[in-house]
Amino acid sequence: MIAIVETGGKQYKVEEGKYVDIELLDGKEGDKIDLDKIVMIIDGENSKIGQPYIEGAIIKGEILKNGKDKKVLVYKMRRKKGYRRKNGHRQQFSRLMVESIKL
Repeated sequence: MIAIVETGGKQYKVEEGKYVDIELLDGKEGDKIDLDKIVMIIDGENSKIGQPYIEGAIIKGEILKNGKDKKVLVYKMRRKKGYRRKNGHRQQFSRLMVESIKL
């Protein structure tokens, strides 16, 4: 069973028994998390689409780790003007192990 879930202003495709890196969640490593903003559930003939979310559907998971992604460099430059700006950013994330998807 596959589901599309919305969290952190983004949508993620999740599957039972696999992990996904999402925007940083409130919680420590090992905490149990329930996500309820499920947009779509794909299960062959029993697929459902929410308007905007599916009522009563829930995803149960566990936070495996909280960490930081690789550095993203932002470089701005105007040619012939001497204008240069270099910025770096490391986005924080939570690794979530999806245990079950329920209707």
